[in-house]
Amino acid sequence: MTSPDDNLDADLGIDVATAPELEDAELGAVLEALLLVVDTPVTVDALAMATEQPVYRIVAKLRLMAEELAERGSGIDLREAGGGWRLYTRARFAPYVERLLLDGSRSKLTRAALETLAVVAYRQPVTRARVSAVRGVNVDAVMRTLLARGLITEAGNDPDTGAVTFATTELFLERLGLSSLEELPDIAPLLPDVDVIDDLSESLDSEPRFMKLGGGPAPDQPLTFDVDHD
Repeated sequence: MTSPDDNLDADLGIDVATAPELEDAELGAVLEALLLVVDTPVTVDALAMATEQPVYRIVAKLRLMAEELAERGSGIDLREAGGGWRLYTRARFAPYVERLLLDGSRSKLTRAALETLAVVAYRQPVTRARVSAVRGVNVDAVMRTLLARGLITEAGNDPDTGAVTFATTELFLERLGLSSLEELPDIAPLLPDVDVIDDLSESLDSEPRFMKLGGGPAPDQPLTFDVDHD
């Protein structure tokens, strides 16, 4: 006798009979990694496809992870919203998050923030997920910092995924002493094309253009400037 979840797995193209079953701890770790890089709630169906695991296991594990985070008073909140699941900072810690992001708004940007800002500048409008793919790390906190400082802004939605896209602001140009984006140094060829970005998670270690980005700043364009000078 088949369950509704079995039928759903078949509809998704998941062969539960042949797909290797992940250990419980491994499945939890995989789900954590996936949830860290999404910028919108991700559906159970999408997580089942990505992990090649039955839907019922994904649902059960997500609920267990959410309960465990709540029970230990974690600052991370895993919850279902907007038709999918996503990690959030827990509401009661909002004052601390705001203090970190806003109180230092006149200090220099970190190297991570500068690299993230460069990706947005040269690939705008761009989604947070694609920025994460280029940098190879989660950029949620850095993007929030750049938003709080007014250097980037939301610029609509991606036509394919519906995810929010981001672009630089007039303040960004002002801080760099530029009148338009056309005056940015021509390093765009070093950045992967959009179609490469979508597959970058599979080959970050061997992608030459990504390695160039990860290698230090160009000699004639150091990344040590203070973007907040008056």
